[in-house]
Amino acid sequence: METPTMKPDTVLILDYGSQYTHLITRRIRSLNVFSLVINGTSSLKSITSYNPKVVILSGGPHSVHALDAPCFPDGFIEWAESNGVHVLGICYGLQLIVQKLGGVVVEGESKEYGKMEIEVKGKSEIFGSESGGDKQMVWMSHGDEAVKLPQGFEVVAQSAQGAVAALENRKKRIYGLQYHPEVTHSPKGMETLRHFLFDVCGVSADWKMEDLMEEEIKVINKTVASDEHVICALSGGVDSTVAATLVHKAIGDRLHCIFVDNGLLRYKEQERVMDTFERDLHLPVTCVDASERFLSELKGVVDPETKRKIIGKEFINIFDQFAQELEKKHGKKPAFLVQGTLYPDVIESCPPPGTDRTHSHTIKSHHNVGGLPKDMKLKLIEPLKLLFKDEVRELGRILNVPVGFLKRHPFPGPGLAVRVLGDVTQGNALEVLRQVDEIFIQSIRDAGLYDSIWQAFAVFLPVRSVGVQGDKRTHSHVVALRAVTSQDGMTADWFNFEHKFLDDVSRKICNSVQGVNRVVLDITSKPPSTIEWE
Repeated sequence: METPTMKPDTVLILDYGSQYTHLITRRIRSLNVFSLVINGTSSLKSITSYNPKVVILSGGPHSVHALDAPCFPDGFIEWAESNGVHVLGICYGLQLIVQKLGGVVVEGESKEYGKMEIEVKGKSEIFGSESGGDKQMVWMSHGDEAVKLPQGFEVVAQSAQGAVAALENRKKRIYGLQYHPEVTHSPKGMETLRHFLFDVCGVSADWKMEDLMEEEIKVINKTVASDEHVICALSGGVDSTVAATLVHKAIGDRLHCIFVDNGLLRYKEQERVMDTFERDLHLPVTCVDASERFLSELKGVVDPETKRKIIGKEFINIFDQFAQELEKKHGKKPAFLVQGTLYPDVIESCPPPGTDRTHSHTIKSHHNVGGLPKDMKLKLIEPLKLLFKDEVRELGRILNVPVGFLKRHPFPGPGLAVRVLGDVTQGNALEVLRQVDEIFIQSIRDAGLYDSIWQAFAVFLPVRSVGVQGDKRTHSHVVALRAVTSQDGMTADWFNFEHKFLDDVSRKICNSVQGVNRVVLDITSKPPSTIEWE
């Protein structure tokens, strides 16, 4: 599905592999400015096709001295200068600018990682009202440093160790920050970004979710002919539901939704979800119980990536069968499949086809991206693929999706298959996990904590533990509880429950769920760990 037409005030980010690249995008969008990430080595034609007003060169793990160091295309600087496009290099991006324009970058004698104080040197455009001598704390992460600037550039800030922390060439509209303004560890970073975009670059804060909704409706109507029908895979989660509601608004009853019970759903999920679809959302939904089919294919499989591939393939096979049934009924086979793929799905499943992203690692194969078979007959419609989770919830609000539904915690498409570590068909692992998860989530609701947590769930571990229950020795299952706070799922921190809450939940689980005698808590942030969403 084609990308919506870019507005003149688009901020384009060339990605060189920084773990913070997505944060730049998110911070800029929070200012009501549309921002998009593409591969840092994209062609000049690709870059110019977005008609950006500002281009930001991200950080990255590379050294500009490496033979395979990624770089912007030939002619990029000349194009930007002749078209009045402002360029900002961050960390690796600054070093790239310095080296390619004739300056010198060397391996620093003293590396700068973590918090570092910088001092502004005189008046500058990028620091606005700040004057010489003003200091601030920033987050550094670099080993190389610029020691000689290209002609026309000047140092406008230095670190406490004397390294170049910021530079600019006002005439060429090129700027550089050696630190990361997008992270919260740089307290004045957002202020700097805001000043740069609005006061230096003259960007307008006119990007609204209503605009994107109308633009996506136009794209959907342009993509789907007036006599064509569309299938939507509903998972019961926020993303697919908002996607379905948007497409239904565009094409009406030519949308046919299907909810597949793959045997990997949570406690009473099918009944609860179908009730919401019919009572509150009024979406045309067909429920298919394929639990035996999925579980049969998953028997004996323990690798999580293999599970995702199997589940993705079975989903598509079911969608193809559903399409054939619709063809008999309407005389034309549906050619499109709607999915609630989000921007984080695309980023973490990179490099998916068509994105040209090569400088960051694949975190996981999302079922909407990396888990689909190459020979899939249906063409994809992904109206949310440029949005983060909180933006999807805002779009859902505009589309009148019930607030209670929009606040639902994300649930992964592969379902409990990725929350049972091991063979999902072995013993009663799925049933145990369903009961544990239900107790955990209901306890969170009862404590009034549900809306304060981005995602909470239980995990079935492939180990047994010796315990004592009813004055008898037991050798039973171990389950883990995980709850995180996040804004968009790209980074997350573990939720700090009160000890009494954890004590109560642990007792409820061990006393209520037969076969469990030990409960543990996952207190790992992301990174270094990850989390599962829809």
